[in-house]
Amino acid sequence: MAVFTEVSEQEVQSFIEPLQLGRLQSLRGIGAGIENTNYFVSTDTGEWVLTIFERLSFEQLPFYLRLMQHLALRHIPVPLPRADAQGEILFKLKGKPAAVVNRLAGGHQLAPGVHHCRQVGAMLARMHLQGQDFPLSQPNLRGLPWWEQTVPLVLPFLSTETAALLTGELAFQQALARSAAYQSLPRGPVHADLFRDNVMFDGAPGQETLSGFFDFYFAGVDTWLFDLAVCLNDWCIDLASGALQVERAQAFVAAYESVRPLSAAEHRLLPALLRAGALRFWVSRLWDFHLPREASMLKPHDPAHFERVLRERIDHPWHALAG
Repeated sequence: MAVFTEVSEQEVQSFIEPLQLGRLQSLRGIGAGIENTNYFVSTDTGEWVLTIFERLSFEQLPFYLRLMQHLALRHIPVPLPRADAQGEILFKLKGKPAAVVNRLAGGHQLAPGVHHCRQVGAMLARMHLQGQDFPLSQPNLRGLPWWEQTVPLVLPFLSTETAALLTGELAFQQALARSAAYQSLPRGPVHADLFRDNVMFDGAPGQETLSGFFDFYFAGVDTWLFDLAVCLNDWCIDLASGALQVERAQAFVAAYESVRPLSAAEHRLLPALLRAGALRFWVSRLWDFHLPREASMLKPHDPAHFERVLRERIDHPWHALAG
């Protein structure tokens, strides 16, 4: 992620000593993303990721870290937070919350095919089911209440036509959230940000195997269908146009349903949740683009991408059963 907080090798060595990670060999800031400060940490015991949290509080973070721990212990391939001798997994570095997790093997698949989409779809369903009995609860902090707070902040930067699209979609999602059909959707802990760059694959080209999901710091309790929609809007689209690629989308949903079949209501509401997933990331990218924070490696995403995705989902609603 962007490097907001600079740390020295000496500071990191002192930080990791209670975690029994051995001697620091190298430290490298990670420049992708805009939420937290992340470093790759190499020691004589292995490869790790150090995260310093820039927005999340000490009160919010146990949900994310304990969820990762819960899922890892259920054999879902996610990073396992490193604990000290007392079992603590949340610490302080430079006055900010910090944690260390193991670094997953492999690399991103930024041009996924059906083979990759099937694996992510099936694992997403497994993750949902394994998280059902997670004892902590926290809402999706980038859900509807956040959209309602943030949309007025970005409207002054938009053209009249673009502002009308944004406010109209927010009203649509507000009405959807009040509906009985939406309120009855199954829910539980969701990743809520499972884009291509938050999944790892390992293995020879053409034979890659999913090796992990990571970056759970937007997770929360929400509908499982929203999580599925967020994935479809990234894994199964043409990036240039935002158009859904039906073959990949069908494969993704079929793999998900091989583990957890969708209800009839979920199938009916999937087009609306695809719109919700597009709106969520359009709003957050507008906010990051027009109201940025300073960071030494900050690279805000282009908000126009998810505007295109939202327009596509409105103009061409997709039903998984219809293809």
